[in-house]
Amino acid sequence: MTRRRVAVTGLGVVSPYGGGVDAFFGHLLAGRSAVRYLQTEDRPRPLSMPFVTCDAFDPAEALGKPLAGMMERFAHLGVAAAFDAWQDAGLERQPAEPALREDWACVWGTALGGILAFEKGYRDMWQNGRERLSPLSVIMGMNNAVNAHLSIQLGLGGLSMSHTVACASSTVAIGEAFRRVRDGDATVAITGGSDATLAYGVAKAWEAMRLVAPGNTETAHMACRPFAADRAGLVLGEGGAALVLEDWDHAVARGARIHAEIVGYGASCDRSHLVRPEADGQSRALRAALADGGLSADDIGYVNAHGTATVEGDPVEVSALRQVFGAHAARLPVSATKSMHGHLLGAAGAIEALATVLSLREQSIPPTAHLRGRLDPACEGVDHVFEGRQGVPIKAALSNSFAFGGSNAVLAFRAAPAH
Repeated sequence: MTRRRVAVTGLGVVSPYGGGVDAFFGHLLAGRSAVRYLQTEDRPRPLSMPFVTCDAFDPAEALGKPLAGMMERFAHLGVAAAFDAWQDAGLERQPAEPALREDWACVWGTALGGILAFEKGYRDMWQNGRERLSPLSVIMGMNNAVNAHLSIQLGLGGLSMSHTVACASSTVAIGEAFRRVRDGDATVAITGGSDATLAYGVAKAWEAMRLVAPGNTETAHMACRPFAADRAGLVLGEGGAALVLEDWDHAVARGARIHAEIVGYGASCDRSHLVRPEADGQSRALRAALADGGLSADDIGYVNAHGTATVEGDPVEVSALRQVFGAHAARLPVSATKSMHGHLLGAAGAIEALATVLSLREQSIPPTAHLRGRLDPACEGVDHVFEGRQGVPIKAALSNSFAFGGSNAVLAFRAAPAH
């Protein structure tokens, strides 16, 4: 089978910073945290925890009221990010000749899907005494809502599907979309992920696992501290990110801007424990991504780490990197951008893949915020990025996602040649 090269021609994001892709990356490079202290009036008990929300995002403004009214929050975030990526790629919403898009695909990732639609239903029935729910509840709550809407709105006649693999959901989605384009099953694919984590049951469930970082109004901005000796857990966030993947020759023929090339995808399972990660399983995914992309350890100039700031997870990820990269590990720049944009669960891989592509495009590396002077000795052995680095040569980069259930997924990207 002839393998096609795959270009990344479109990028879109709905982030807590507001603005577009460039603004998002500028905030990351500057090490600015979007974490704030959230206090609600939920019943039966208020929520009080560090959180990341996209307060500036208005779905009606971004999508129009009729379309937005058929969706709940995770779909708002995802479809808006995808529309921006589509526009960035220079593609029209609806083709003049629909047959030209019969093999164009949409592959999306989400961990929670439309959980807010169902949570609203529970509240309406049990707290507000309603006997009937909105007839839109099912289509708003289905996990494949984003890819369904996108396929309709963009006239995509090829594969339309969603992946739910906990925190690796959108990395798996991007990887599977990449394979479809590379193998000739699709000419273009819109892919990425979105999640709306501000569901009462979700927040309380993570809190019950004692994995959520504490904080208050003064300290919340630095609550998420991956690789730090004093790290105290993750910070949940919401958002959406999208990439347009395209057959390289097709992209060149239409004069598209190419942000980067996606060259490899590796996946594995720890096959040992539901929530305790293992370095061996992560190492297999890392090696698989390198082999799939025809890359050596020395080719990699940056790793966007999964880096959740949990006591258990961070040292295991560093151990896996040391296993795979050997002597090169000490010179390998590594950062965890969750320290700034929070953990978007099923959308985490998409927003981090987008940050990785931007690192290659801009030849710049965002830091792990709040890490200087706090590094855990158990996380030593790689080149941790304490402050943003600009103007550094990066030939290729990896984006890691390591999920509950032992599901590991790694994406490999290469810098696009200068035009």
